[in-house]
Amino acid sequence: MTGSLLHLTSSHSHQQLVVTVPPDGVALTGKIQVPGDKSISHRALMLGAISEGETRIQGLLLGEDPRSTAKCFQAMGVEIPSLEDEWVTVQGVGLGNLQEPADVLNVGNSGTTLRLMIGMLASHPNRFFTVTGDDSLRSRPMGRVIKPLMQMGAHIWGRQENTLAPLAVQGQALKPTHYNSPIASAQVKSCVLLAGLLTDGPTTVTEPSLSRDHSERMLQAFGADLTVDQTACTVTVNGPANLTAQTVIVPGDISSAAFWLVAAAITPGSELVIENVGVNPTRTGILEALQAMNADITFENERLVTGEPVADLRVRYGQLQGATFSGDIIPRMIDEIPILAVAALFAKGQTVIKDAAELRVKESDRLTAMATELNRLGANVTERADGLEIPGGLSTLTGTTVDSFTDHRVSMSLTIAALRAQGVTTIQRAEAAAISYPTFFETLEQICTH
Repeated sequence: MTGSLLHLTSSHSHQQLVVTVPPDGVALTGKIQVPGDKSISHRALMLGAISEGETRIQGLLLGEDPRSTAKCFQAMGVEIPSLEDEWVTVQGVGLGNLQEPADVLNVGNSGTTLRLMIGMLASHPNRFFTVTGDDSLRSRPMGRVIKPLMQMGAHIWGRQENTLAPLAVQGQALKPTHYNSPIASAQVKSCVLLAGLLTDGPTTVTEPSLSRDHSERMLQAFGADLTVDQTACTVTVNGPANLTAQTVIVPGDISSAAFWLVAAAITPGSELVIENVGVNPTRTGILEALQAMNADITFENERLVTGEPVADLRVRYGQLQGATFSGDIIPRMIDEIPILAVAALFAKGQTVIKDAAELRVKESDRLTAMATELNRLGANVTERADGLEIPGGLSTLTGTTVDSFTDHRVSMSLTIAALRAQGVTTIQRAEAAAISYPTFFETLEQICTH
């Protein structure tokens, strides 16, 4: 590749990415690996912190969000010497032994860090914690985790009737509960289960449908007494727990792989192999959705790594077909819907996405962001209260200036869309991609040919 396709420039305090697609287009070819799974990375750091002994983690995602998790636990007395090594070590302090921090804990942009960690903090008696984050995080709903914790006896205060950060937490000895969650949310479920680790007796969460199960798998690996009833969408942890340090191998993040799956599927002449991708069934909604749209994706070298299913994914360009997505598949691909919307632009026939109102309370309102910015590029996306309607049938987009809304998934989705836009596309605040995928633009340059 000539090096002229991508050009990152700094503008004030932000970066903008200029994507220049030549008249004959681009193709994506080669073998790549994606960064470690963000969900598993967070949980490996957290469970390592409260276990007995030294946890070793290979493949940890070095994005901003896991760094925020590490900093918070370092502030509570956990030794994490370096995040730059191939193997990251966490010296566990043992369950119930997090120290009261001397300052406010700042989770940055990471809602996962705050929502999971607060379950631990609320169950640490006689310790006081305050937690905040960046502008985006302070506008995101926290009541969904605070409500079940208060049901367990937690003492938590926050803005807007205890629903927004900053949050103050006075740790208590909590009582066990059975929480019927109104939404399928791995963060809500994980928060309650982590609070239950220090609670005397069974703590149970029931969801309306299955959410991702990384916490359950990892809690069992670390030695927690956990029972899962998939049919009833119910998980129970019996506390107090005894957690023992483990070795964790983090597979590639399917949410990051999704950008390349779609990019190759919609770009003529493309064939990619994405190696070492986690294909946990609670996360493979995006694969099922793309296969329902006739994407040419094959699984190779399937295996189990630290209890998580892993495979290499081969994807080739082909004509996609529009489809309708709703119900139980949505929680299993909620983070991938922005890039799925890009795929739908080039599918034959209409694609409809329903039951995805959750996207309005992510790092940005992702429904509005994707509809607005894709339409700037020449699409005709209709925004619904709970999703998107995308007529499809496009052969190309038209380069223009679009904005990431400082949302990493919007930034990367728009970059992939720009590969099918004639001329020059400028993506403002493109640096947001680093939150979950620090090497995204380098990988794109590596696989582009024209």
